[in-house]
Amino acid sequence: MFRSRRRHRAAVGTWRFALHEIDHRPKGERDAFKLLYAGFVTAPIIAGFDKFTDKLGNWDRYLSDDVVEKLPVERHTFMQGVGLIEIAAGMLVAAKPRWGGYVVGAWLAGIVANLWTKPEYRDIALRDIGLALGALALARIAADQPTAHRHVGDLAA
Repeated sequence: MFRSRRRHRAAVGTWRFALHEIDHRPKGERDAFKLLYAGFVTAPIIAGFDKFTDKLGNWDRYLSDDVVEKLPVERHTFMQGVGLIEIAAGMLVAAKPRWGGYVVGAWLAGIVANLWTKPEYRDIALRDIGLALGALALARIAADQPTAHRHVGDLAA
């Protein structure tokens, strides 16, 4: 179960042993995790930054008119706030994919609900359902990830 047991100095007068787990999951599962992880870190961050530049598209048009009527701010300002949330979600996936996958999945479900109110964007809503399922799959696979390494006890020198 453990690949190596290396001794290294943790502080003056102490030694720590780091145990590194071997990942016994099939290669396909490990590869799927890496692909989902890369996608759900980069896509939200890129989309979030683009809310400020609109280089990839005019994001404001996707926001439901019913939502816009209830906003205390302009449509574009709101979408920039959405961009900040998306950047944070991508960073959460990078740091904690087990939890970030669920957050991104829920965020995408909200996007689907918004897009469904605009019939011309229901095709995009269906695509986002698939993305939400992918984010949930990432969270489930991440929950089964072995720990990177554990420190077993501090030993006096």
